[in-house]
Amino acid sequence: MTGIKSHTIRIWEKRYGILQPGRSDTNIRFYTNEDLKKLLNVSFLNQHGLKISRIAEMSEEEIRLKVQALNLSEFSDATLIESLMVAMIELNESLFRNVLHTATLRYGFEQVAVLVIFPFFQRIGIMWQTGVINPAQEHFVSNIVRNMIIGATEALDYHPDPALKKVVLLLPESELHEIGLLFYNYVLRIHNYPTLYLGQIVPLDSMERILEITTPDALICSVTNALNAGDIDILIRRIAVTYKGPVFVCGSALSACEAPMPANVSRFSRAAELLQLLAAL
Repeated sequence: MTGIKSHTIRIWEKRYGILQPGRSDTNIRFYTNEDLKKLLNVSFLNQHGLKISRIAEMSEEEIRLKVQALNLSEFSDATLIESLMVAMIELNESLFRNVLHTATLRYGFEQVAVLVIFPFFQRIGIMWQTGVINPAQEHFVSNIVRNMIIGATEALDYHPDPALKKVVLLLPESELHEIGLLFYNYVLRIHNYPTLYLGQIVPLDSMERILEITTPDALICSVTNALNAGDIDILIRRIAVTYKGPVFVCGSALSACEAPMPANVSRFSRAAELLQLLAAL
């Protein structure tokens, strides 16, 4: 979860007393959310040049204040993610927004999304699956990021180019996680593609009627629900039949689908790939 090797964590525990994990009945270490938060802060300070021996002498409050005092302009992708993790665990909205805002001013929103936000959500996805965080913490950060992407999209000087392909973006039935799709809509609008964003849980029968009205040149879908491979394959084939034009699909659930894609369906995993697919139409 922290990116620190278990061997290193144990050295820090035994030699410096950084952590004092509990033990199971079979003598296996276990760690609390507070342990995780402290370890993220310790790693952050260590990456910024403080020796472990010095950090071990600091109180919890001193560690917290030192982390907050560090200049955000010195953050790497990894330390940005660690700071977001701490903010999520603490449900600290001001810290979470401050980290993203400062990084956005320095690098631009698109770079921050690719290098920080998406890797961050990959890590908390694992944490959610293993019970380290609860759904409320995941919803807390998801709503902040969702609103940031919507705000960034609305702030664009957007002029749809009729010479470019018209695109509809949607999440099919049962799909709720829209951050990735919102980001791709943002990127397409940067390049002035005419887009229509339909959002979450669009039933296939509604999709068919909407596509008849809008007559897009391409359809973009995201599949993130943990369906089994067979269900994902059926869903994608139903979409491909409903819309017979080019369909571009993304999402973490696709990794479980090994069946060949229908002829009109292409996978993508990055904004650059999506732009290439559209340019080739």
